[in-house]
Amino acid sequence: MNGRLTGTSDDLESGRLVADRFQMLGLHSAGTESLPGGSPAHPWTMTMEVNVGQITSETGLELTVGNGLIPAQLGTDYLPVLDSPSVKIAAPIVFVGYGISDSGRGFDEYAGLDVRNRIVLFLRGKPAHYPGVASQEDKVRTARQMGAVAYLTVTGPILSAYEARRGVSGAPMGSFGSPQGSTGSEPQLAGCWISTSLAEKILEAGDLSLRDLQERLNRTPAPQSRATDVIARLAWTSTRDAGTLRNILGLVPAAGPPAPSFPEQTVIIGAHRDHLGRHGGTLFPGADDNASGTAILLEVARALTQAGLRAKRALLFVSFSGEEQGLLGSRLYTSRPPRPLAATAAMINVDHAGVGNGRLTVGVSGIEKSVAEEAGRLAGFPDRLDLFGYFPGGDHVPFKEAGVPTITVVSSGRHPDFHQPTDTPDKVKPEILEMVARYVLAVAWQVANAP
Repeated sequence: MNGRLTGTSDDLESGRLVADRFQMLGLHSAGTESLPGGSPAHPWTMTMEVNVGQITSETGLELTVGNGLIPAQLGTDYLPVLDSPSVKIAAPIVFVGYGISDSGRGFDEYAGLDVRNRIVLFLRGKPAHYPGVASQEDKVRTARQMGAVAYLTVTGPILSAYEARRGVSGAPMGSFGSPQGSTGSEPQLAGCWISTSLAEKILEAGDLSLRDLQERLNRTPAPQSRATDVIARLAWTSTRDAGTLRNILGLVPAAGPPAPSFPEQTVIIGAHRDHLGRHGGTLFPGADDNASGTAILLEVARALTQAGLRAKRALLFVSFSGEEQGLLGSRLYTSRPPRPLAATAAMINVDHAGVGNGRLTVGVSGIEKSVAEEAGRLAGFPDRLDLFGYFPGGDHVPFKEAGVPTITVVSSGRHPDFHQPTDTPDKVKPEILEMVARYVLAVAWQVANAP
């Protein structure tokens, strides 16, 4: 479905597939709106208008130093930020560390630096000593305010514990520059993700070491920003159109009417189905991210309904869109909840569930870890769980922020094709999908029947 970019006809087609399956399984409608072309008797969706940013031409990044050329290949060495505006520029590159400007906290990597009409290069994430938030959107906004004409971003050679656990690599990643809200949102600064090795070559041209610079930044708030000897040329054409985001919902009602002492509650099982789409001829299939979670969502719904099982609490299956563009679908749900958040016992989120090392990573927030451990025993693999606390990213985040307990399930180990054109169905392992589905069913059933 062309990578299921939020707000496109491909997103609609994938939504119809999920809605058709929910209807076939006999799930109850739980939304307030109908899919275009569908029956008004089956309102499966929640919708909101969004921007759809797409790169429509071939993309180019050329790097020169003196009279020489630093080779850069699309996909291997760089990927444009997918909602970048059209661009055709050439400018010197300036390294700005993590790209943070926060003089109030004593960490300003732009202090005394002139980046007007320059292309800035900054590291993903933030150093452990910096107490503030440093989102990609914040960094891009800062670069624009400082007068930069474009940006390059890179995963440094020194990974945080969380990045290492998730198997983050130095490959360039497809991504969007900012959450996409109403159709009036401002276009973003043009940018590229580049590989760690390409960033190292850019700095080595000026006898600098990316690893050494990152080590210093991680030890001390002293800025390590400096100009490089490299000129970058960026060129592509993009469009920005209005579209419609669609969450798809299906409900398995509780076993009986709520008792006075047991008001009707809901357990949400969610997975996002959107991915990055097709840009400039490059397809991002999104098999592991997150067709795998969508398959598990549908399989757990099938297992429950075909077994004729009803729990003490209702089970609401939600196929979110807009996760890749700032958790738009899950934030839509929490802003207009069709089931009261105060009566939501838990939100179980399934993402990146198709590859890895044969173990499960489970993040728990607001629920005792013993619940997650017991589900592993019930599913038949108590010794294959890696339990952690709250995960900082994913569709569970808006629910956690709203006070709803969350359980996040991903397959453990490296996900080497994360946000890359190589995230294809042949990489997904059926035995891992089955293991995750068994676990999600077990933990959902346990939470839905808990006292």
